[in-house]
Amino acid sequence: MNEVTIGIVGLFLLLALFMTGIELGFAMAIAGFIGFSIIVSFESALNLLATDIFETFSSYGLTVIPLFVLMGQVAFNAGIAKRLYGMAYKFIGGVPGGLAIATVMGATAFKAICGSSPATAATFASVAVPEMDQYSYSRKLSTGVVAIVGTLGILLPPSVTLIILGLVTEQSIGTLFLAGLVPGLIIALSYIVIIIVWCKINPSLGPKGSPFEWKEKVASLPEGVWPIIIFLIIISGLLKGIFTPTEAGSIGTFAVLILCFLKRDLDLKGYWKSVQESLRTASMIFVILAGSTIMGHFIAVTKIPLLAADWISGLPINRYIIMAMIIIIYEIGGSFIDDLAFMILATPVFFPTIKKLGFDPIWFCILIGVTVMIGVVIPPVASNVFVVKNITKESISVIYKGALPFMISLIACTILLFLFPQITLFLPSLFMK
Repeated sequence: MNEVTIGIVGLFLLLALFMTGIELGFAMAIAGFIGFSIIVSFESALNLLATDIFETFSSYGLTVIPLFVLMGQVAFNAGIAKRLYGMAYKFIGGVPGGLAIATVMGATAFKAICGSSPATAATFASVAVPEMDQYSYSRKLSTGVVAIVGTLGILLPPSVTLIILGLVTEQSIGTLFLAGLVPGLIIALSYIVIIIVWCKINPSLGPKGSPFEWKEKVASLPEGVWPIIIFLIIISGLLKGIFTPTEAGSIGTFAVLILCFLKRDLDLKGYWKSVQESLRTASMIFVILAGSTIMGHFIAVTKIPLLAADWISGLPINRYIIMAMIIIIYEIGGSFIDDLAFMILATPVFFPTIKKLGFDPIWFCILIGVTVMIGVVIPPVASNVFVVKNITKESISVIYKGALPFMISLIACTILLFLFPQITLFLPSLFMK
C-alpha cells in the first residue's frame, strides 16, 4: 500500500475507535501511532509518541487554556452569571418574552469572563429556567433559549474554541478574539429578535414579568460593569501587545478572583472546586490536542493534506462552493463525534486548502467557530442540549423544539458571514495594523 492508502485506512481505523467509545484523544493517538509505524518505522513512532505528548503538556503557549478555563469556572461558581441575569431581568423582564431576552443579555455579558459553552448552558439552566417557570413560561422557550445561549461562548472572547483554533492554525489569538466580537454580538441580537417575534406570534410562550423601579435598575448596573471592565482589560492588553495571551489569562483570572473575594462571593471550598473543574477540563483538552498532534503527524507523512489541497483547488468550480462544502463536512463530522475533537482533527487537513484558495485564515476560523456553535445543539452529539436536559429534567424533544428557531437564525448568520467577510474582518483590519 502507498502512503495515501495507508492514510485512508488510518482514518477508517480512527472512526472505528470512535465508535467503541474510547476517549477521543486516545483514539487519535492510537490511530496515528499505528499509521506512523507502518509508513516510517516502529522506533520513529515511539519517538513521535513521546515527543508529541511531552511537547503538548509542557508547551508554554497552551497554558492560556487552563487559565481562561479557570477564570470561567471561578465566575461560574461565584454566582456572577446569576447577578448578570438579575441585572438584565430588571431592565427587560417586564415585556413579553422579557425573561428569555434577559437570559440572552445575561449570557452575552457572562461570556466576557467565561469561554466555556457547557458552563454557560449549565449556569443559565439552573438560574433562568426556574425563574421563567414562576412566570408560566413555556418550557419549550425556556429550555431552548438556555441551550442556545451557551453557544455564544464559542465565538465571543475569551473563547476556548478560538484559542484552540489559533494554536492549530498558528493565527493570532488576539486577532481571533477581535474577529469573533461583531459576529458574536450579531448572533446574540438575532436570538433576541427570534424571542420578540416568537412571543408576538404566541404571547403565551413568554408572559410579562414584574416591572421594576428605575432605582432598582440603576442599583443593579455595577453587576454588569465589572465583567465588562475585566473583558476590556484583556482585549485592550492583547491588541496593544502589553501582554501575551497567557499573561492575559493570568490577569483576567486574578481580576475575577479579586472581584469575587472582595464581594465575598467565593470561599475556599468554591475556589478549590473551580480549580478541580478547570484541571479536569484543561486535561481533557490537552489529551485531545496531544492525540490530534500525533494523528496530524501521521496524516502529514501520508501527504493527504497537500494532495487534497492540490486536487480541491484544481476543481473547475467556484472557490466559494468549495468553502461551503468544507463547512458542510465540518457540520456532518461534528454531528457524529465531539465537535471540538472533529475541529482539531479536520482543521490541519483543510487549512492548506483554504490558504491555497486564497481565503483569509481569520475569516475561516470564525466560520468554523460558527459551525461548532450549530454542532453543539444539533443531534446526535448535542452537548448543550444534554447539559440542559440533565439540569431541568425536561425531555430532549421539547428542548430541540425550543432551540430550532435559534438554530435557523444561526444558519442565517453563517450565510451572512459567508457572503460578507468584512463583518468578521472589519475590527481586525481597524485595530491590528
